[in-house]
Amino acid sequence: MPTLNWIGKDKVINHHMDVPFRVLEHAYGFENGTQTGQETNSGNKIIHGDNLEALKALLPEYEGKIKCIYIDPPYNTGNENWVYNDNVNDPKIKNWLGKVVGKEAEDLTRHDKWLCMMYPRLKLLHKLLADDGAIFISIDDNEQANLKLMCDEIFGGAQYISSIVWKRRASSQMAQSKVSIDHEYVVSYFKKNTSIFLGTDKDYQGYSNPDNDPRGAWTLGDLTVGMTREQRPNQFFNLIDPESLISYQASPKRVWTFAPETMKQKLNEKRIVFPKSEKGKPMMKRFLSELKSEINPFSTWVSKEAYTIGLNSEGTKTIQNIFVDKVFDYPKPVSLVQLLISQLLKSNEIVLDSFAGSGTTAHAVLNLNKEDGGNRKFICIEMEDYAETITSERVKRVIKGYGTTEGTGGNFDFYHLGEPLFLEDGNLNELVVIGKIRQYVYYTETKTPLVEIEHQDNQHFLGKHNDCCYYFHYQKDEVTSLDHAFLATMKTKAELYVIYADKCLLTKEFLTKHHIIFKKIPRDITKF
Repeated sequence: MPTLNWIGKDKVINHHMDVPFRVLEHAYGFENGTQTGQETNSGNKIIHGDNLEALKALLPEYEGKIKCIYIDPPYNTGNENWVYNDNVNDPKIKNWLGKVVGKEAEDLTRHDKWLCMMYPRLKLLHKLLADDGAIFISIDDNEQANLKLMCDEIFGGAQYISSIVWKRRASSQMAQSKVSIDHEYVVSYFKKNTSIFLGTDKDYQGYSNPDNDPRGAWTLGDLTVGMTREQRPNQFFNLIDPESLISYQASPKRVWTFAPETMKQKLNEKRIVFPKSEKGKPMMKRFLSELKSEINPFSTWVSKEAYTIGLNSEGTKTIQNIFVDKVFDYPKPVSLVQLLISQLLKSNEIVLDSFAGSGTTAHAVLNLNKEDGGNRKFICIEMEDYAETITSERVKRVIKGYGTTEGTGGNFDFYHLGEPLFLEDGNLNELVVIGKIRQYVYYTETKTPLVEIEHQDNQHFLGKHNDCCYYFHYQKDEVTSLDHAFLATMKTKAELYVIYADKCLLTKEFLTKHHIIFKKIPRDITKF
């Protein structure tokens, strides 16, 4: 498979593993139209902070659980004022830090910087995506080709769905090539190619069941095929309506779809619908339940009359209606994001947007939930200072209602990126609450989130997974020991025991005999 190479690639392939793990610090909740200091625990999150670090902070709870990802990253047009700030340990890359990425002629490493920024973020997004999930990435011609090759490498070329074309503006705008650039793309990938889209009622609006056919809703399809009499002589014959006895003749250039024996079978199955006069033509029932394709032609959906996908101007108008001012440039229309996520998200499933901008993705989720009473969740990450004044504020107003638009209802929690779990010397950061450390350790061991429930075991018990019990014997400002006294406090039976402590006072022979694995704090805590 062809791969893409660029300056700094070898330094960022595993950069997501070098990023410090930071905990999420709850700032406030928003529930029933009111801001509160308590967590709503709704599952809806808006996170303010570097999106690379925020994505890593989500792993213990959400790895493999995000059904849909939509991102709208910088297009790298040269006019966006975005800055490369990832702390990659490489002299060439460090020279990029804090400098606005300019236009092609001004910045010869412009594309390299963009690829270095995107690669580790896409690696973490891939980890977070569910096996039956999909990612949608808005982009234009500046980086579409590079993005496609990079995603082929991370997600796999076989998982590629389409580069969906979206018309973003009504009037044409000329590029240097004198070709209209009134469109953008949504590059899309499945996590695994066994995934499917849900479709919507709009895809099947032509289906109905006026005669109460027990086989369900149907639509009429052509009963002829574009073959000549010479090509298919056995499909050129007269078809007789058994009730009216009217005879219908195939065309010499368009014969019947079936040979006589198969056509007789279709007649017996009452699948052929005859017209009321000789001037019409027989048609065949095509049942919704018999659709063979599980994946709808996504790239053509935006051109169907059944869907009304807005232009960028719709996004701008929505922002102005919410804030009574133009506070954000080029927001995506809610209708576009709403259509994308509606093809994947059932009730209670999660969409993630790590370039949240003005909060369009959260808005789209709230709209969908209001329409069908669903309980889809959103996680939005925004690193800029407007995360509270625009992103979060927009979501509040959508929930409560704005102008003449009725509120959707809903709630969310707002978080900041907090302390790193590990200090630079490798020790645990004692400013981090013990609950966050426990969640991290359990995740590194089991790749599943820690759910704190009532139990009869000691306070250091994390949980049981695959017949293995995990204990994290840790106290701030104290040296903890794995000894016989600690073993006496353990209540849960299992085939294997993994116990973390500062030191171990038991012999290797004893540990082996009793199926105990000792792990030293902090040395043996996995860093990812």
